[in-house]
Amino acid sequence: MAQNPLIQNQFTADPSARVFDGKVYLYPSHDIQATPGHGKPGWFCMQDYHVFSSSNLTDWTDHGVIVSQNKVPWADSAAYSMWAPDCIERAGKYYFYFPTTAKPGNPKGFSVGVAIADKPYGPFVPQPLPIAGIHGIDPNVQIDKDGQAYIYWGQGNLYGAKLKANMLELASEPVKLEGFPDKGLKEGPYLFERKGIYYMTYPHVANKIERLEYAMSDSPLGPFKYSGVLMDESASGCWTNHQSIIEFKNQWYLFYHNDDLSPSFDKNRAVRADSLFFNEDGTIRKVVPTLRGVGVTGSSKKIQIDRFSAKSADGVEVGFLDTVNKFKGWKIIFSKTNSWVKYNSVFFGKKTTGHININACSTTGGTLSVSTEDKPDKIIANLVIPKGNNWNVVKKAVLSMPRGVSNLIIQLKGSGQVEVDWISFE
Repeated sequence: MAQNPLIQNQFTADPSARVFDGKVYLYPSHDIQATPGHGKPGWFCMQDYHVFSSSNLTDWTDHGVIVSQNKVPWADSAAYSMWAPDCIERAGKYYFYFPTTAKPGNPKGFSVGVAIADKPYGPFVPQPLPIAGIHGIDPNVQIDKDGQAYIYWGQGNLYGAKLKANMLELASEPVKLEGFPDKGLKEGPYLFERKGIYYMTYPHVANKIERLEYAMSDSPLGPFKYSGVLMDESASGCWTNHQSIIEFKNQWYLFYHNDDLSPSFDKNRAVRADSLFFNEDGTIRKVVPTLRGVGVTGSSKKIQIDRFSAKSADGVEVGFLDTVNKFKGWKIIFSKTNSWVKYNSVFFGKKTTGHININACSTTGGTLSVSTEDKPDKIIANLVIPKGNNWNVVKKAVLSMPRGVSNLIIQLKGSGQVEVDWISFE
């Protein structure tokens, strides 16, 4: 599976990433298309939650639906408003927190419910009532070093409170968190701790759409000090963003979302991830979104070079393979002599011989060369793409097979236009 977005066969948003038992578990919300009588047209439409897991940030397993609106005793089963969730482990139990609206006759607005499981992928059992005292969205739960649990949520501003040890009830009165910009919607709180510093991250509408910001404190409930922008507003214009941050195998990662799979309707979103780094003073370096994302791609996989790490200044475009079914993914189009893309972190074995396969189409015919960044003059293969209107898999013996982890360079030689879906090695 190609990297960003991480999940490409359904819409996902609001990712809560967690590390449990050496794996990353991803708890996003699940966007679907509203239909007559099912959701509000032109608005967010979400009826359930899936959970995904990965041991390498490249291959993701969908464990299916874990909570749905028609299985929560107190929830309105016709609201389609199961927004940003979170999950945390305590004493061998997994607590899944989710916001939605209650059945008619209850207080208006959003409440926060809890579902409990013995495994991070479920089955989860929703509790009969939401958490008393919380009215808002986007719950986030953290357990401090002393064992005290805290829950945070958004309601125009950011709020927090202590949780009892049962993880189901508030142990303190909610407080409005201080130290954030006065103007503009703030939601989606996500707290993490590093080296004694508590970082509160959140989306904020500073101008017209959300950007990711963060504040720092020496206490889980603040006061916080505004510290900067974590990620700028989306270049695509996606109105929302939502984040979580984890450390996995000695590297920090930012999970967020964009409208990659639905560029004309930003209520259908797709989860992404990129590496995150800190400065020596503990501040966070701004994360620049990438298509390549994170993780190492096995050379025998279908390498989606349209998720490139870098490209030439011109002569390279990305388009959908099927503009009707965008879940089929993307293609890359080379249209200028010597135009190129780079795809980072491909793992090759120890074999020095083998074949390369490429799924390509060219109405003009053309030739692509494949090499590595560290040895650009040592060609892996020159691939001649035949002239025609159909997609074909071209297979050719390699001149030289890389070893270990390499960054691939794919370049158009000569004139013509060549479209590529994927390449792989065997």
